[in-house]
Amino acid sequence: MINPAADYDSPWKDTLEWYFEPFIALCFAHIHSQINWSRPSEFLDKELQKVVRDAEVGRRWADKLVKVWLNNGQETWILIHVEVQGEKQKEFAKRMYTYHHRISGRYNRPVASLAVLSDTNPQWRPTQYSTEIFGCKIQFNFLMVKLLDYKQQWPELEQSANPFATVIMAHLKAVDTRSDGQQRKIWKMALTRRLYQQGYQRQDILNLYHFIDWVMHLPSALEQTFREELNQYEQEVNMKYVTSIERLGIKQGRQEGRQEEAERLLLRLLHRRFGELSPEIQARVKGLSVEKLEQLMDVAIDVESVEQLVDHLPAPEAAN
Repeated sequence: MINPAADYDSPWKDTLEWYFEPFIALCFAHIHSQINWSRPSEFLDKELQKVVRDAEVGRRWADKLVKVWLNNGQETWILIHVEVQGEKQKEFAKRMYTYHHRISGRYNRPVASLAVLSDTNPQWRPTQYSTEIFGCKIQFNFLMVKLLDYKQQWPELEQSANPFATVIMAHLKAVDTRSDGQQRKIWKMALTRRLYQQGYQRQDILNLYHFIDWVMHLPSALEQTFREELNQYEQEVNMKYVTSIERLGIKQGRQEGRQEEAERLLLRLLHRRFGELSPEIQARVKGLSVEKLEQLMDVAIDVESVEQLVDHLPAPEAAN
């Protein structure tokens, strides 16, 4: 089985912001027709952070809170919750309700809550949260799209000019090829070639490739072969976008971002479990590779004390 990219969170967040309108048009068409797209959408990252800052550590979902204007002039906020764990989550519907309640209560704005499920369980389709006691009842309904359903619409996705179709196609093929590196390389190349064949602008090609490259992670040997094939193809079409120096910069920046995020999550997890950490432990965590940080997150969940975790840390002189 292919080891997946360490974190599906960042590319989803970036892609939702880059292609918010195409996302709504493809996945929630009835909402798209009610929004005045001539007025710019506003991403409310700071407002969202204030209401979810105490969310579960090590979360495997991506959220976006967006201010839009309806055709009737009404201001509306849209919460997009992307479940990227890839498996059924028992508390998912409750979490949707909690976020909706916090946002609408804190900011006194109408909120539409949209869920995007990336798992492979066709029976898991949460759209409601309810609770009742002593005759007092709360029932909350939210909108949901299941990416798995788009497998039945593959021909339509292939023909679609909507850039978010590429995102869904890449996700579906990443899931389908988890145990077959050769097939994943073939599909990664096919989807990348499609970016050029669709006539996308240079920045769109780079943006969409960013997502494809992340979710369709390849072992190093296959990745090297893929790069050689891509370099040859870009020479043939005379559009050296992805294999340019800029691509290397994008990849380096993404890797640095992953390392910083993994480091932040580990320290937060340790603080939540064991309280204030000593400067020595914090220093030994700093600068570790993404792979090592992820291993330590698994260890941190199982150990009973911070002292047990220390046994798994590199020696001080090897921590940087």
